[in-house]
Amino acid sequence: MIKKISLPIGDDDIKQLKAGDSVLLTGELLTGRDAAHKRIVEAIDKGELPFEIKGQTIYYVGPCPAKEGAVIGSCGPTTSYRMDPYAPKLLDNGLKAMIGKGGRSKEVTDAIIRNGCVYFAAIGGAGAVYSERVKEAKVIAYDDLGTEAVRRLYVEDFPVIVAIDCKGNCIYDKK
Repeated sequence: MIKKISLPIGDDDIKQLKAGDSVLLTGELLTGRDAAHKRIVEAIDKGELPFEIKGQTIYYVGPCPAKEGAVIGSCGPTTSYRMDPYAPKLLDNGLKAMIGKGGRSKEVTDAIIRNGCVYFAAIGGAGAVYSERVKEAKVIAYDDLGTEAVRRLYVEDFPVIVAIDCKGNCIYDKK
């Protein structure tokens, strides 16, 4: 069964998710990759974050430029471990969910458990499919980073899989 969840994701929704669940997300989420994450953490440390992180979901993506008439270009997930040095601080500051691909460090998993959050996996190589699910896109911070700028996206039925649930169960763990 596929679960449909509205963003921003609530604690009750997170508690009901289990590693391996298929989910369709609808609502607003943020985007950011390593360069943006570095700046976000620096801004948190200075108390100068230019947007709200609490309760948000962040998608690890640097979308391709949009073709004429399109909202966004191809926007497949990037490898999540590159955000591992920054993710615990974001989770400790209220981020509720992350979307990327691949496994995460023990520190990130511990922060997911500690904060009652979730990590979703998106399908690598499906960037064109994901771009069709994006209905609005707007740069909200760090425009100078180009494709790695922080964007606010509005997505509809964005397909993901629960990779690490709030209890730390992980689809990447070997059984």
